Amino acid sequence: MKIKVGGQDRDVRVLFSEEQIRARIVGIAKEINANPTPDGSALVVLVVLHGALLFAADLVRHLNMPTEIESVRIRSYHGTQSTGKIELMSELPLRLKGRHVLVVEDIIDSGRSIVFLREELNQIGVASMQIAALLDKPEAHASDIQADYVGFKIGRNFVIGYGLDLDGHYRNLPHVAEVLG
Repeated sequence: MKIKVGGQDRDVRVLFSEEQIRARIVGIAKEINANPTPDGSALVVLVVLHGALLFAADLVRHLNMPTEIESVRIRSYHGTQSTGKIELMSELPLRLKGRHVLVVEDIIDSGRSIVFLREELNQIGVASMQIAALLDKPEAHASDIQADYVGFKIGRNFVIGYGLDLDGHYRNLPHVAEVLG
């Protein structure tokens, strides 16, 4: 398969098929279901838009506990490169105070976005915070950050599909693919 990047054709290779993703999401949901909130209250699923939208939608369908869904939009990428700067594009809901929050991310790359969100959620005063990420790039972490639930670990590859984009494109692919070269 080929895609356009900066006006040039680039090859892509499927890393995880639709079936592999579906099976792993069921597995992550089982892990989350085995760890309900300590007080039995609803788990607030905080979806990091836009990348985690597909992952979160499929994940919450398999949760068998009370859940609520909120979203936040942050930006840290331009093209295939992280800008190194995290921008909060939408405010975090103040009603998260005292709540148990599961942050759902598409990918943990440098980890700066998660560190940023953790600081923001701590300022609000959440009761607890856990992280579920479809993909994790441990080699790229700039800080000591670890997700509680991870779909797949990958190298430093730039990936698209299943919510992950390249300048807003390719989110609709049913699989995750590595952009080559």
